[in-house]
Amino acid sequence: MDTRTHPTRLRLTALREAMQAAGHDAVLVPSADPHLSEYLPGHWQGREWFSGFTGSMGTLVVTATEAALFADSRYWTQAEAELAGSGIVLVKIPTGAATHHLDWMAEHVARGSTLAVDGHVLGLAAAQQLREVTDGAGIRLVTDIDPLAAAWPDRPTLPTAPVFEHNAPHASATRGDKLAGVRAALATHGASHHFISTVDDIAWLTNLRGADVNYNPVFLAHALLSADAATLYVGAGKVAPALAQRLAADGWRLADYAQAAPDLAALPADAVLLLDPRRVTWGLRNAAPEAVRVVQAINPSTLAKSRKSAADADHIRAAMAEDGAAMCAFYARFEAAQASGERLTELTVDEWLTAERTRRPGFMGLSFPTIAGFNANGAMPHYRALPESHAVIEGNGLLLIDSGAQYLGGTTDITRVWPIGTPSAEQKQDYTLVLKGTIALSRARFPLGTLSPMLDALARAPLWAHSIEYGHGTGHGVGYFLNVHEGPQSISKAIPDAHMAMQPGMITSIEPGLYKPGRWGVRIENLVLNVPAPESEFGEFLAFETLTLCPIDTRSIDRSLLDATETQWLNAYHATVRERLAPLVNGAAKAWLLARTEPI
Repeated sequence: MDTRTHPTRLRLTALREAMQAAGHDAVLVPSADPHLSEYLPGHWQGREWFSGFTGSMGTLVVTATEAALFADSRYWTQAEAELAGSGIVLVKIPTGAATHHLDWMAEHVARGSTLAVDGHVLGLAAAQQLREVTDGAGIRLVTDIDPLAAAWPDRPTLPTAPVFEHNAPHASATRGDKLAGVRAALATHGASHHFISTVDDIAWLTNLRGADVNYNPVFLAHALLSADAATLYVGAGKVAPALAQRLAADGWRLADYAQAAPDLAALPADAVLLLDPRRVTWGLRNAAPEAVRVVQAINPSTLAKSRKSAADADHIRAAMAEDGAAMCAFYARFEAAQASGERLTELTVDEWLTAERTRRPGFMGLSFPTIAGFNANGAMPHYRALPESHAVIEGNGLLLIDSGAQYLGGTTDITRVWPIGTPSAEQKQDYTLVLKGTIALSRARFPLGTLSPMLDALARAPLWAHSIEYGHGTGHGVGYFLNVHEGPQSISKAIPDAHMAMQPGMITSIEPGLYKPGRWGVRIENLVLNVPAPESEFGEFLAFETLTLCPIDTRSIDRSLLDATETQWLNAYHATVRERLAPLVNGAAKAWLLARTEPI
């Protein structure tokens, strides 16, 4: 390809022309929207549009002569391929939270230059860090403009999908009770008002759902609360009149989506505004009058929604069983087709697995794009097979499948690895070491309130013992028919803060991995629920209940590496999987289940 006509180069040229016209020497393009979402509506996918990099996280910086894309190890192989010929340099960073782009800008943007970034998609906490760097480097920061607008023709418009209710029995608490709980938290902070931008917090608080973001049942909205009022800012026509009446009866007033900033600007001077610096943007923070006192603290709804009720947990267990039954049907069909010599590809996995999930009661959609990676493709944690680029599943190796679904009663996320043909001794060792990490953390017991990052090493220890490491976190919080990734807990190498304390009712993934670029990858993932463990003189303790119900392949295990207690855990897990799923499947699916849950 003539790189001068590379689509990304042409888009960067248009962006640089717009920069020059506006007097900007550099532009920062984060992967963000006004709600700081992980998955973005097309209107705010500017980083992808101008870089060609399709990963869900990354930061782009463009100057008049240079461009750099900052991405963590989950995306390195993908980014190198997608950036080829674009003129954009990949800067490898250790984690998604790393701030290497700040140091890069301080070095590559000259003193006295102007750096532009849309303040309405720049997180408040991130903006505070950016201001420190630009002030120190003598760089003028402009945040009151969208620097992409003039260079992005045919930019997608805002989504218009309707909002719908998440009803009882799956919505186990009323929005009135949830609103009262958040208001009680405001009082403890001495706040008169609270502004919320995170769409999953708003969906949880209002018992509403939507389809504005792929794979996440949320809708674009802001909310402003006070002791006696609650306003939901949402696009015109997205809430049907009958639903608007029910919301009004529960104390919610509707206003246009664009009215959020003006209403913040109209707050009285004596207002005390609670904002979460990690979950609100710089632009919206600056909309509030200077006289208003701002209290920075985590959104009370973020903490509340992370703790699923006993009723929620029951619905989630039922959703996990339906999901497990779908996977039994899929794997039975897949293995039969494989045995008969049918041509199978990574795209086949996505198509057939989605079809089986669609048949299950309460299914509402996938919770993220299915990852089906055979051999080398499995070594890319966020790989996705595409019609123009995918592998045929044949020969010998390992097939990694990471998938999940949205049900009215919960959100699922599961990774399994299956042998194709005959796995090698090295592949069996790698598989077993990852399994040992999954088992080690699944069996953990820990004091109530333990900071979640402290648990990370339990899953890594079996891999560390062999000088093996993986670059992503071990576990993320999971929503309740909401985002598949949520906080505040994170089992990872993140620097802990008090909000990461493990509490009863939290759902978290356990997903250690091992990746050998160009060869294969292994990841074994279950979702677990924090449940009370026996108390002692040392206080209250928690343990994990494994929620995910699907066999873990035993053919790829190097049994010499498993000790007796690990084998006992695996056999007990498979006994539970068999007991819970057998009533939901029949025929070939049941035969597959019984075969794959035989004790070892």
